[in-house]
Amino acid sequence: MEKKIEYTNGELTIVWQPELCQHAGVCVKMLPEVYNPKDRPWVKPGNATTEQLIAQINKCPSGALSYKLNNKG
Repeated sequence: MEKKIEYTNGELTIVWQPELCQHAGVCVKMLPEVYNPKDRPWVKPGNATTEQLIAQINKCPSGALSYKLNNKG
């Protein structure tokens, strides 16, 4: 079973699958305030808007990052 780690900002949940990650660095380059491999947790989705997160996740070349929109109420 593939490992999946989730991070949320309330509106959106980022799903990270480490086994798929190719470490291309697109996430870190696009949103360094969100993705910092030296921090724990390394993903801080509250540091960007939902729209910024979606735009960045859609550029992940390996598909290691995906997202799901959370139900509002």
